[in-house]
Amino acid sequence: MSKTSISKISAPRVGFVSLGCAKALVDSERILTQLRAEGYEFAPDYGQAEVVIVNTCGFLDSARDESLSAIGEALAENGKVIVTGCMGATPELIRSKFPEVLSITGPAQYESVVDAVHRAVPIKGDKFEALLPFDGNGVKLTPRHYAYLKISEGCNNRCSFCIIPKLRGDLVSRPMGDVLKEAENLVKSGVKELLVVSQDTSAYGIDIKYAQSDWRGSPVRAKFYDMCKHLGELGAWVRLHYVYPYPHVDDVITLMAEGKILPYLDIPFQHASPKVLKAMRRPGNQVKVLERIAKWRSICPDITLRSTFIVGFPGETEEDFQFLLDWAREAQLDRVGCFRYENVADADSNALPDHVPADVVEERWNRFMEVQQEISAGRLQNKIGKTLPVLIDTVTPEGIVGRSAADAPEIDGLVHVTAKGRVLPGTIIKVHIEDADEYDLYGSMLSA
Repeated sequence: MSKTSISKISAPRVGFVSLGCAKALVDSERILTQLRAEGYEFAPDYGQAEVVIVNTCGFLDSARDESLSAIGEALAENGKVIVTGCMGATPELIRSKFPEVLSITGPAQYESVVDAVHRAVPIKGDKFEALLPFDGNGVKLTPRHYAYLKISEGCNNRCSFCIIPKLRGDLVSRPMGDVLKEAENLVKSGVKELLVVSQDTSAYGIDIKYAQSDWRGSPVRAKFYDMCKHLGELGAWVRLHYVYPYPHVDDVITLMAEGKILPYLDIPFQHASPKVLKAMRRPGNQVKVLERIAKWRSICPDITLRSTFIVGFPGETEEDFQFLLDWAREAQLDRVGCFRYENVADADSNALPDHVPADVVEERWNRFMEVQQEISAGRLQNKIGKTLPVLIDTVTPEGIVGRSAADAPEIDGLVHVTAKGRVLPGTIIKVHIEDADEYDLYGSMLSA
């Protein structure tokens, strides 16, 4: 979970705390872009702010606790606080603890947040009345060389452990022309990597029946494959996140093999046991998934597969867990994150029988991570001796750190680079890989 502050001092001044996932970060960027366009400035700390916005996360109870703590801290340090984000979907909880907050709005309710700022610290003179569109020219909370590209809001799936549809509603896809225009402007501004995000990326366009919109004077359809193809023509790395394994996902593997988009697929499998997947309300035939993984690797041998799993789901037996471990060993996924199951307020899974004791959940989590570390270490060993393009993220006296095509920022591994001469963040260089551990690669720069 990230926590971000924006620095710039003048009046009227707004402080900002952004919590949660990449989708929430995009929401924060849009709010800040609108406020900056209207003449507001951003304070680096609570003391210099005239009002503070807290963009909350409410997906897990632990995330809610962090959000409530951030609200309490902002109130104690500043006193004037506007709350938005996923926790805003349950305003009664926030009001019960902090009745003095100025305003509470749900996720992606940009206009309501801006209106609350207007009321709290009015700006003199003219201001924009309409919300600015996503166009790639606004405030970014990521480094200059990469950006998150949100293509839709909400989700039509009804996983029993998830409350995202309750927080963010059903799927609402952006017009393809708007997505491509934003992406194009981001690339023109110096972005080298576009990270495509949504709640369900491969469902893009279903809700609007793949409607056409205009881009560069021609009609473009709101379809997953078409989006990937057009984004791949912009000259930046294109990385796909939160892709459900619908059959049409197979079509984009060819684009990866052709070098049009990064050979990287982030698919939230969540489990492998058919019984557990049924309780989760997730697709349940993991044998066919293994067959598809084999097919993807035959088409694009360099593909990196990333996923997330939940251990200790209600009703998960030792047999179910062993099934998951065996499946993981066979699937040989490159990058994996694992969550310990926890009840989430209002989630249907809370009412399921046979909840797994906390000590068993912890023990299974440790066993799963041990297996995955072995898998990851083995797959990274296979990269020793190869030369890989690496996008440099940071250059400090302590070292040069970047990411390969297999590494998304903050969630995957790093490439530690030895280089002679000057290297700048945002540069893509060639690195000869010399060593590896369970998560990271180590190598020497060959050329820019």
